[in-house]
Amino acid sequence: MNSKSVITPGGERLVILSEADYAALLCAAEDNADRETLARFRRALASGEEELIPSDVVDRLLRGENRIRVWREHRGLSAKTLAEAAGIAQPFLSQIETGRRDGTVETLRKIADALNVTLDDIAG
Repeated sequence: MNSKSVITPGGERLVILSEADYAALLCAAEDNADRETLARFRRALASGEEELIPSDVVDRLLRGENRIRVWREHRGLSAKTLAEAAGIAQPFLSQIETGRRDGTVETLRKIADALNVTLDDIAG
């Protein structure tokens, strides 16, 4: 990498690089940022703050299946077990999953907490 230093009339020191060297520095900085992002994700994954979601779960969510049902089944929970964990009646959970009733924000938050997901994950 070739560079040249110059001092401005105001006393500021500047470094002049070729465009190719500048592009290489930008690329290296982006690579470093990517490495840091990956390291943060790996730490979050190891601590349980993040999780890997199987593609079949993602596909079901993208197809528009009921998000609560998808997450419940992914977690291996029965409707009865989830309803008990969320403190709601199982028939009410069933009605929410089938779209016959809407849950309040408070109810959805309880369900999200029981599923260990965010409210956005089930209310999207």
